Amino acid sequence: MPPLLLIALGGLGIAGFALLLRLAGRSRRCVLTDEMAESAWLRHFPDDPLREVTLAHDGHAALILSDLGTGLLWSHGAGTVARRLVDYDLFDQGDHLRVVFHDFTAPAATIKLDPFEHRHWLDRMQA
Repeated sequence: MPPLLLIALGGLGIAGFALLLRLAGRSRRCVLTDEMAESAWLRHFPDDPLREVTLAHDGHAALILSDLGTGLLWSHGAGTVARRLVDYDLFDQGDHLRVVFHDFTAPAATIKLDPFEHRHWLDRMQA
């Protein structure tokens, strides 16, 4: 089979798979509840019991206070990503916070917040 045809078939296969995932709703960001945030944090850090969970109003992120410190959990597609807030840079960009981790596995997170929760999250993350 000619290489050009193989490349075209591969590209169509990948595009078809992405379209099926999109139509099935598997590419939507998950919306967290308190219980989901707690179980997701414990899935990422099983030896780190939670003391407090603060959800963003849109449900796409949670600020975690645990026995080992503060952490951030955010939705990434249908799943979640969690990082402890150690060795990071925080940028206040008006309607959202940008957290840049010094970790190549999760380089950055953008957390959209309303004005009320923005100040609260900023204070908690800088403490």
